[in-house]
Amino acid sequence: MRKVGGYMIFFGLFAIVLDYLDRVPPILAWIYEWGDTIAWVIKIGLVAIGAVLYFMGASKTEEIESDEESEETPTE
Repeated sequence: MRKVGGYMIFFGLFAIVLDYLDRVPPILAWIYEWGDTIAWVIKIGLVAIGAVLYFMGASKTEEIESDEESEETPTE
């Protein structure tokens, strides 16, 4: 999940930067057919959902690592 979230954040920010430079990649041109406001909602939503996935993946990784450490240490 962390990797997917990172990609979503990257592409969302990439689309925002390209919009300021007036360079819209063809794969993202369809979001502008609905208007500028909807395009911004999609780009910001992509970054926000990507951030949620990224941080959820980070917490899951930490839980798994802490579980593995607790299994390795013998309890008396």
